Formats: sequence, C-alpha cells, structure tokens
Amino acid sequence: MCCVVALMGLIGPRVAFLFAWAFTDEVNQSIDSFWMKLLGLVFLPWTALFWAIAWAPLQQVSGFGWFLVFLGLAFDITSYTSGAYSRRD
Repeated sequence: MCCVVALMGLIGPRVAFLFAWAFTDEVNQSIDSFWMKLLGLVFLPWTALFWAIAWAPLQQVSGFGWFLVFLGLAFDITSYTSGAYSRRD
C-alpha cells in the first residue's frame, strides 16, 4: 500500500501537467520552449504546473503567483528528498 501512495505522488503531478499541456493553452502560452516544458515534466512537475496556473490569469507571474511557484518547488524538492529520510529509520 505504501508503494502505491508513493508511486501516485510521483506520477500524479506529471500526469496533471501532461493533461494541461495537451488540452489547454496555458502551458503553451506560459512556457515558450518545448525543452523547458519537457524538463519541467521530467524533473520539476509541480513547479511547472504551478507556474502555468499562476501565469494564466494575468499573463505574468506576480504576487500570490510567486508563492504558488515556490510552493511547487518545495513539493518537488520534498518528493526527491523524502525517500532518504524514510530509509533512515
């Protein structure tokens, strides 16, 4: 059961970003380069997803949008580092 939750935590934001990329224009408008979208999908999916969400209403990231982007970055960092903490015990 634990492995299923961990797997969904890793795959979930990537699937959400992929669906947003495929079915909406926000990702294409907010991130110009194909390679940046692909790198965001592979390495920082929460950050890329929150960037597209924060960018969409104003056509720029400002104010509360930056908080969302940093929150996404924190989610990505903790998803990569939480495995080492759990293996410590």
